[in-house]
Amino acid sequence: MLRTQRFGFGPAWSPWRDFSRMQSEMDRLFQSANDSYAPGFPPVNVYTREDQVIVSAELPGVPADKVDISVLDDTLTIKGARAAEERPEGVTMHREERGSGEFARTLRLPFRVEASSVDAKFENGVLEITLPRAEADRPKRIAVHGA
Repeated sequence: MLRTQRFGFGPAWSPWRDFSRMQSEMDRLFQSANDSYAPGFPPVNVYTREDQVIVSAELPGVPADKVDISVLDDTLTIKGARAAEERPEGVTMHREERGSGEFARTLRLPFRVEASSVDAKFENGVLEITLPRAEADRPKRIAVHGA
């Protein structure tokens, strides 16, 4: 739909507004394609220190042996599976928001990490991953000498 601006009244046509609307519609379409899990599952917190990045992910109901973590350069992938709840016979489900099945979440980290030194702890449904910064990616101090 092409809009024109007449005598300073009414909205001017903007391709960016139409692109934004189209992106929102595409997001809505893909979100409903997989209604087992909401986009961005598992929810994560990511924070850094000078020499490491820490990722904390909520994985309630997922056993530790069903979680797989992989790292390549500055990309972290968390994969896993949660079994569906067994329902008693004769029940009528009114709302089902807790997803089941397989999931995967890939995050781009703020810097490259040493994959061989990654540490992961899983306690009370929370996965905490500590990823040390790669030596080659650490800031280097350069001494300045006067003349």
